[in-house]
Amino acid sequence: MRSSVRGPVVNDGEDSTDSTPLLQGARQAEAAPACCSARYNLAMLAFFGFFVLYALRVNLSVALVDMVDSNTTLAENRTSKECADHSAPIKVLRNQTGKRYQWDAETQGWILGSFFYGYIITQIPGGYVASKIGGKLLLGFGILGTSVFTLFTPIAADLGVAALIVLRALEGLGEGVTFPAMHAMWSSWAPPLERSKLLSISYAGAQLGTVISLPLCGIICYYMNWTYVFYLFGIVGIFWFVLWMWLVSDTPETHKTISNNEKEYILSSLKNQLSSQKSVPWIPILKSLPLWAIVVAHFSYNWTFYTLLTLLPTYMKEILRFNVQENGFLSALPYFGCWLCMILSGQAADNLRAKWNVSTICVRRIFTLIGMIGPAVFLVAAGFIGCDYSLAVAFLTISTTLGGFCSSGFSINHLDIAPSYAGILLGITNTFATIPGMVGPVIAKSLTPDNTVREWQIVFCIAAAINVFGAIFFVLLAKGEVQKWAVSDYHGHKN
Repeated sequence: MRSSVRGPVVNDGEDSTDSTPLLQGARQAEAAPACCSARYNLAMLAFFGFFVLYALRVNLSVALVDMVDSNTTLAENRTSKECADHSAPIKVLRNQTGKRYQWDAETQGWILGSFFYGYIITQIPGGYVASKIGGKLLLGFGILGTSVFTLFTPIAADLGVAALIVLRALEGLGEGVTFPAMHAMWSSWAPPLERSKLLSISYAGAQLGTVISLPLCGIICYYMNWTYVFYLFGIVGIFWFVLWMWLVSDTPETHKTISNNEKEYILSSLKNQLSSQKSVPWIPILKSLPLWAIVVAHFSYNWTFYTLLTLLPTYMKEILRFNVQENGFLSALPYFGCWLCMILSGQAADNLRAKWNVSTICVRRIFTLIGMIGPAVFLVAAGFIGCDYSLAVAFLTISTTLGGFCSSGFSINHLDIAPSYAGILLGITNTFATIPGMVGPVIAKSLTPDNTVREWQIVFCIAAAINVFGAIFFVLLAKGEVQKWAVSDYHGHKN
């Protein structure tokens, strides 16, 4: 692959057209090899970091099933009788030594949702701090803090619901800085023509973390007890932190083992894209329509993502009626597809830009459309096939898999329009995109009081409609060029 050393055309007008391929006609410089490079080592360490991050996030969703006394939920048993019991016969005696708690459905909802109340607070501050001090420490200590708090989950549960809710909110505070911090790091590390690949690799860890942790948590709960779920992933997170602090640097200039060839390649490819001004142009940022295009797309995508992430195990158990072991594996299957799609779509997106000379905005629009319209179609289809277990799992898997295309669509568009402020921009968009995690599952629960297939059809249709709206909004207003307010020679009073 060959890469340019001159930055893209800077775009100030929100009404201008992004019709030229990225860096077209610019002077070319030889790309540094990817194998064993510092930038791909960073991508892999970030991959494992986000693997741990999402394992820490979703473990409670599975463990909570075993933490609650079955007698508490017996009186309000929500398992639908529309579909036949599809559970496999249980052949091994289940371990039931873990302590049980008298938590009703509403209390469980507060416990699961409390994470997002902390998570939403640190998004924008995380992006701002990362732009000032770098993302290494912020990301590292964010995951370390979440890991340590996770180790105390069994103690907090013993102390009571309030303690557990506070602990989960604190975990959310720690995780809230991670994505903005990572975006801030990539603004210094990712050559423009490798952004899709590098970012899709690093963020794909979140999907694989979901894939592995959902069934693994089910197995641990089944054969051991739920407390070990939190001990295992907490210790893994601390181990990752040690590796991260030892091997990673904030910028290529401060990396101890990077080759001169790779350092020059990265720095030259980002020339004229980064701003040296110390103040953040908050007013132009907030007035930028391309940013709001990302906000709407991110919000819309996360509505579906968080609804399924939180409630898919419930849907599998109460509607399709799979037992806890099958539930873990089948709930994880869609995220395996999404993980695979993220990796492949990142390769495809950069190939389209580098080899086929397709414009940045065209790639971002195409991948966002596929990653949002496709899931909407199959999500609706999953709701209307009734109790056909195979088709339900297949459609939900395809829906979530296609969502992986968004990792090379709107998800990294922050770096296209403002590399210097990518962490702050992601903090802004992720603040809005966290709201679905807080209200989406609550609304879904309120729409399914009788837990019927018909009620779940409404939940899926609402999510699909929001997805379609977000995709259209992004396509109409998104840009693929660095905005004028994001470079050094632009001052905050101009917009």
